[in-house]
Amino acid sequence: MFHALSDPGRRSMVERLSRGPASVSELAMPLDMTLSAVVQHLAVLEASGLVRSQKVGRVRTCQIEPERLQLAEQWINARRTTWERRLDRLGDFLAETEPET
Repeated sequence: MFHALSDPGRRSMVERLSRGPASVSELAMPLDMTLSAVVQHLAVLEASGLVRSQKVGRVRTCQIEPERLQLAEQWINARRTTWERRLDRLGDFLAETEPET
């Protein structure tokens, strides 16, 4: 999932999809890449589970999978909590330690 989000183009696609479903062509419009490159990036997003698509006729419509983003958010929040506790303990330790003169 984090690999899929590591690319700015893919993050842009996820950002657009957070506002609602979009066709591949709609996703490609603001990006400076070929349609085939957009399709390759979408394949990475789909493999990660962040995006799913459905083809109706000639149009492939993509939409975000919010549950997968929630998993990433939970993981990040757990790391943040751990580091905040560690930094709070360090701050307490440094406050208790008198500077040598």
